[in-house]
Amino acid sequence: MRIPRVALVSLTTGLVLAIASHPAPAQQRLRERLMQRLEQRAGSEEGEGRATPATPPPGSRVERDIAYGPDPKQRYDVYLPAQVAPGAPILVMVHGGGWRTGDKNLARVVDHKAAWWLARGGVFVSVNNRLVPDADPQVQARDVAAAVASVQQHARQWRADPGKTVLMGHSAGAHLVALLGSDPSLLRQAGAQRPLGVVSLDSGALDVPALMQQRRVPKLYHDAFGSDPAFWAAVSPQQQLQRDALPMLLVCSSTRKFPTSPCEEARKFAARARTLGVAMQVQPEALEHAEINDQLGLPSAYTDAVAGWINQRLR
Repeated sequence: MRIPRVALVSLTTGLVLAIASHPAPAQQRLRERLMQRLEQRAGSEEGEGRATPATPPPGSRVERDIAYGPDPKQRYDVYLPAQVAPGAPILVMVHGGGWRTGDKNLARVVDHKAAWWLARGGVFVSVNNRLVPDADPQVQARDVAAAVASVQQHARQWRADPGKTVLMGHSAGAHLVALLGSDPSLLRQAGAQRPLGVVSLDSGALDVPALMQQRRVPKLYHDAFGSDPAFWAAVSPQQQLQRDALPMLLVCSSTRKFPTSPCEEARKFAARARTLGVAMQVQPEALEHAEINDQLGLPSAYTDAVAGWINQRLR
């Protein structure tokens, strides 16, 4: 159950006042309690919220659990409109969940996005990948790259154009697609064609070394990224950004601040991209982390802005 922001602020304020009024040992216990609550908040925001299964849009058809590897998690679902026009674009979606949970068949991952994309005549693909502790984020990114290659290899059977592929991900999935976009060699190694661009939905891990050097980092990030600074750099979009990186749209929650501000990270990432001549756009949204995911595809200026950016890539 998600903690409302007002309740969290009240909780934090109350605990801070309580800390100041207690002896040192009690202050330490209260500080630990405060950090535990904040970490719970961060962990819930990294997840995909309610576990409601996806509902395919009316009139659509779904091809489920197409394998791109031997592991049961290496599967994706393909959502197709009733009539697919030849050369249809493909939107490949990667779920969030703190690199350790989440699923391709959750309503927040699929429903509004699939309905919106299929109404435009596109093919929507929702991807699963292996998760922590069985696979670290570097392995997860390679899983997603393999899934993209598989989707493109099958595209013609759905009358879709493999050359019109756009990557999208939320939260941990946003980190994974941003990492692939930063260093397209991972996609090439998997046999994938170059996608047209990446839509990153509120990643909090664009600069992994900076994140992991924060004074207090929630456990879910330690579980994902460990303690090796060399590994942090290897899985960090900021540090892996290349001159041949894909164009990216960085949607960020302007209301989220803990453990980092995703909009500050996005602006820093975009500034680095500009020095390399990489096209990158930051789109702040006054939405909660989960709402960034759930509300994309609903009629709104937010959806229109994302659609406009994708349209530019498809021209």
